[in-house]
Amino acid sequence: AARIDFACGDIESLPLAGASVGLVWSNLALQWLNHPAQAFAEVHRVLTPGGLFMFSTFGPDTLKELRQAYQGTDRHTHVNRFIDMHDLGDMLVARGFADPVMDMEYITLTYREVKELMRDLKAIGAHNMTQGRPQGLSGKTLLAAVTRNYERFRRDDALPATFEIIYGHAWKPQPRSAAGGRRIIELKVKREGDAKG
Repeated sequence: AARIDFACGDIESLPLAGASVGLVWSNLALQWLNHPAQAFAEVHRVLTPGGLFMFSTFGPDTLKELRQAYQGTDRHTHVNRFIDMHDLGDMLVARGFADPVMDMEYITLTYREVKELMRDLKAIGAHNMTQGRPQGLSGKTLLAAVTRNYERFRRDDALPATFEIIYGHAWKPQPRSAAGGRRIIELKVKREGDAKG
């Protein structure tokens, strides 16, 4: 039977030896990082060749209604900017992963009042990770303006909160070797006169 151990650690500095695990699963953690590419490099380090990295994270349309409700209230960014799935796929390839597959879906929650959404976000520990963000609590005037602005999204007596969920997976490739243990490195060279493709 396969041995399964669970570990919890900082994804940018995993408490695991290099090439020590066959699967890394990250569920809704990457969106809290300012630089997920560093986490991808760390996951690549700990995976064995042929190992699989699977993850879910939020995409750029997450909380789009709340982001729009804050626009124009002041000069600050109050809602995180989430990375597009195509950019995440490019980051995976840049960090040495092979065959990335990305998908997404929208999930829309509804609320009677904006304060219910804010309570839910606080309860799950969500907070603004944007660099240069305002520190401290928002004032009553700002929250009143956001509440007024959010009302334009009300439909059927409910306020929507959109979450774009991105799912991705990619493999750490097996090293290619020739007889005698020499490593194979492919170089594609385009020669003058080759047909353009």
